[in-house]
Amino acid sequence: MKILMLAPEPFFQPRGTPISVYFRTTALTALGHEVDLVTYPLGEDVRMEKMRIFRLPNFLRLRKIKIGPSPAKVPLDAALTLKALGRLIRSRYDLVHSHEEAALPGVLLSKLARVPHLYDMHSSLPQQLENFEFTRSRLLKRLFARMERFVLRNSHAVIVICPDLMDRVRAEGFGDKAVLIENVLDFPAPETGPGEIERLRLKLAPGGDKIILYAGNFGPYQGVSLLVEAAALIREKAVFVLLGGSPEERAGLEAKAAELGVAGKVVVLEKVASARVPLYVQAADVLVSPRMSGTNTPLKIYSFLKSGKPLVATRLYTHTQVLNDTISVLVEPTPEAMAAGLDFALRDPEARKRAAAAAALAAREYTFEAYRDRIVRSLGLALKNYGR
Repeated sequence: MKILMLAPEPFFQPRGTPISVYFRTTALTALGHEVDLVTYPLGEDVRMEKMRIFRLPNFLRLRKIKIGPSPAKVPLDAALTLKALGRLIRSRYDLVHSHEEAALPGVLLSKLARVPHLYDMHSSLPQQLENFEFTRSRLLKRLFARMERFVLRNSHAVIVICPDLMDRVRAEGFGDKAVLIENVLDFPAPETGPGEIERLRLKLAPGGDKIILYAGNFGPYQGVSLLVEAAALIREKAVFVLLGGSPEERAGLEAKAAELGVAGKVVVLEKVASARVPLYVQAADVLVSPRMSGTNTPLKIYSFLKSGKPLVATRLYTHTQVLNDTISVLVEPTPEAMAAGLDFALRDPEARKRAAAAAALAAREYTFEAYRDRIVRSLGLALKNYGR
C-alpha cells in the first residue's frame, strides 16, 4: 500500500513518540509498503527505503518543540493538516495513518480521500493535559475527550501502546478495532571497542562507585526530582546518572542536588543520540524509572528489561501493567522507598535473578517479528472495517 502518515512531532528526535514513529515506519517499509511522512520542521533527516519525509516550513522560527501540549502546536498542527491535504491532492493513497492529535485531521482527510484511517494512539489526549500541567480548564478537557471519542468512532483501526489505553478504547465501545502494539523495539547498541564501556564507567563514576541510570526526558511526571531526593538517603555507594535533560533542566537538578548536599553523587547529562543510549545502559549497574503520574508504559521499560540489569520502578499502574515483582524491584513513589529499593537492587542477588528473568521474557516476547505481525493485523483491521 501507499500510506500517508501524519506525525505532529519533531522527527527524528530521541523522545517517545518520534521513536515510535520511526519503528512503525521501519516495520511498514519492511513489509513492502510505501510511507509518505508529513511532520514538523525540526528533527534529523532519516533515510529509509520506501519512506519520504515532507516537512513543514519553519514559519515560527522554532529552535525546539517541547514535549506534550503547547501553544506552538496549534499553528503547527493547522499547517500539518494543509500539508497533508496537499499530498492528497498530488498523490493517491491507500490509507491514512495518523499519530496523536493529528488523528482528528487524519479522520477528516481519510473521509475526503475515501480511504481507511488508522489511528496510532500513544496517549489519551485529555490525560495529556493533566500530565503536562497544561491547563486546569474543565471545558478544554471535555473538548479533548469529545475529540478523542470522535476519532475512535471514525477510525477504522486503532493502535494502542499499553494495556491502559486498550482499556480506555474498550470502555468507549471500540475494543473490536484496537490492536495492542507495545513499543518494544529499540536501537541496536553500537559496536564498542576494547575497554570503551569501562572508560565510560570511569568517566561517570571516577571513584569506582556503582552507577544508577535514569534515561529519558525530565518532564514533571517522570519523577526525576524524586531520584535526587533518594540520593540523599541511599546507603550504598553509588552515582546517580540522569541522562536526557535540557540545559535549563540540568541546571535546576544540579542546584537541587547541591541544596541537598549530594552534588557529588548526581551527574546530570543532556540528551545524547538514541544510538548512544545503549552504551550508558551497558555501563550502568541499576536502571530506574521513577515516574510519578500517567498511565502509559514508559518506552524505556522495554529496553531496560532486555538489558539484564536490575530495574527499580515506582509501584504505579504506568509500570505495573507490564512489570511485576518477579522481573523488577517495585517501590512506593517516595524518596525513602526509592532509596531502599535502589539499595536492594545494588546489593541483593535476588535483584539480579529478577533481571535475568526479565531478559528471558523480553527475548521471548519483545521481538521484531511479533511487532511486525501486529502491524499487519492493524492494517488488516483497517481494511476490513472500511469494507475492502
